[in-house]
Amino acid sequence: MANNYFEFKQFRIDQDGSAMKVGTDGVLLGAWADVSGATRILDIGTGTGLIAIMAAQRTHDHTIVDAVEIEFSSYQQALSNFENSPWSSRLNAHHSSFQDFHKDQQVKYDAIVSNPPYFLNGLNAKEESRTQARHADYLPFEELLEGAMKLLSEKGTLSVVLPVEEGELFIRLARLTGFYLKRKVAVLPNPGKPAKRYLLEFSLQNCDLQISDFRVENGQRHVYSPEYIMLTKDFYLKF
Repeated sequence: MANNYFEFKQFRIDQDGSAMKVGTDGVLLGAWADVSGATRILDIGTGTGLIAIMAAQRTHDHTIVDAVEIEFSSYQQALSNFENSPWSSRLNAHHSSFQDFHKDQQVKYDAIVSNPPYFLNGLNAKEESRTQARHADYLPFEELLEGAMKLLSEKGTLSVVLPVEEGELFIRLARLTGFYLKRKVAVLPNPGKPAKRYLLEFSLQNCDLQISDFRVENGQRHVYSPEYIMLTKDFYLKF
């Protein structure tokens, strides 16, 4: 059973009120997404607020991070985590679907990040809140991409983390929407094991594609690879 909180080096994530807990996907995206030079960042489906807070830690004092969450208890959890973080003045939580949020939004974002719902089929989770967090019915990929296209600045980036199969679908849909794939990282749990996740970065400008692999562990449970330690050392207490 997940703990009610997760302690990082500079902040704490309380998660007893959110359907989706702190996990490797969120930490990876929060540490990997390119937010360099960004003055405005958007986190779509923020959950506990983890990725938004990581973005705030990684950016300058003038950078504003907006975070959208449809599920009310997760929104409340994110709001509390924002208020208790060192960057509370730069973090804004919005209780809304992304579809409603982007309708009247005039702000352009230099970086948009999302650990999006990705279950395209299958049985719904018993709890409605967990269903909202996990199932793409609430935020279809096409609607996420269309909204991101509207809100992204000319030189901005859209970064997501997805399972491999759903990631390939997202890449195809992004291309049809008008995005260019800029970085594609296959996340391997261990050496010799197939990739379980993709880290994907998209741009509105035509660009050369960078493809790479990334190992989380070194072949043993909780024995982490040098690249994983290097990427996350500013966040995890154990590194």
